[in-house]
Amino acid sequence: MTNTEHQYENTIRSCKEIFVNKTRDYGTSWRVLRPISVVDQIFIKAQRIRTIQEKGEQRVGDDIASEFRGIVNYGIIGLIQLDFSNDKIEDLSVEEVSRLYELKMQDAKNTMLAKNHDYGEAWREMSQQSFTDLILMKLLRIRQILLNEGKTLISEGIDANFIDIINYSLFALILIEEGVHKV
Repeated sequence: MTNTEHQYENTIRSCKEIFVNKTRDYGTSWRVLRPISVVDQIFIKAQRIRTIQEKGEQRVGDDIASEFRGIVNYGIIGLIQLDFSNDKIEDLSVEEVSRLYELKMQDAKNTMLAKNHDYGEAWREMSQQSFTDLILMKLLRIRQILLNEGKTLISEGIDANFIDIINYSLFALILIEEGVHKV
């Protein structure tokens, strides 16, 4: 396992722990969210990160790292929700949520490993601001795809954009942990 894989796994573990504990607290109330609502939740978090970056200060307790963890977890919610029909909103057990989380995170990890191979871990040289801007751009793409009723002509779908959002957030968290990016 490479250092990146080890860091990635550790970062996933911290995100998943939050996700599972929130599931124990709230159940799967997020099952009511439609794709656009998930996009909007991620948008709020990414916009807050951008505002903190630009102003250099914050007044609410959650730091930038917490917001990136929230983006990872909402990205997972988005991927899980794509597999379910919103016609029937059923509660899921903690065990099922944990299994689905692992499944979707494995898709994100496989994508990361393939792209890291081809791009040579270029993300390690990127700024936190770029990760934030790329997340916001991916959200705008998802919004447009939703306006197009989920259809694209030559572009990736909603799921690929959620995976990229998850990976950008995990990269930012790794660089925060390394001390390369500030919190």
